[in-house]
Amino acid sequence: MKSQKERMLAGELYVANDAELSRENHRAKRLVREFNQTTEEQPEERQRLLTAMFHKIGAGGYIEPPFHTDYGTNTTIGQHFYANYDAIFVDVNRITIGDNVFMGPRVGLYTAGHPIDAAIRAEELEYGWPITIGNDVWIGGNVVINPGVTIGSNVVIGSGSVVTHDIPDNVVAVGNPCHVLREITAADHDYPNSAQLTLRTVTMKTSR
Repeated sequence: MKSQKERMLAGELYVANDAELSRENHRAKRLVREFNQTTEEQPEERQRLLTAMFHKIGAGGYIEPPFHTDYGTNTTIGQHFYANYDAIFVDVNRITIGDNVFMGPRVGLYTAGHPIDAAIRAEELEYGWPITIGNDVWIGGNVVINPGVTIGSNVVIGSGSVVTHDIPDNVVAVGNPCHVLREITAADHDYPNSAQLTLRTVTMKTSR
């Protein structure tokens, strides 16, 4: 028989109130608490805790406290990653983030889901589907990314969007539910055009 952890990572119904999962969740909570209590004068300690927390975080990865996650060990992050305040990674299934990904404040990556049928929910059964984000992605503030979503590379997600389905490469996508607004073209390399788009659709702070 599969363990509850194996069922969880396979996207099957599982019970979260399991001894193995509880141990891993408590470990993540301890690391998160220690990370959130660090100060701006402890960059090395912050990096140490992030390295211990995640399955992998690439060079140049930076997260502004406070931050929250369920396990951490189910999350893989590429190089030159940045997440602003109040990021939440509910990683009951795998979260995979590529290189050069920036996130505005209060971005939520939620792999967890609960059955629609109330009787099944009452049995404390839940599930998780993976979230994948490509390279060179900019996600505006207060964006929610739902279970099972894949976001392509070279994508901008406008602030306040709720992403319920896959987003292809090379587009700007906005809204609730999030939808493709337009393709990204060579014209976006021109600073005035890019700046105007940013002011209209994306809220982001990239200073450290």
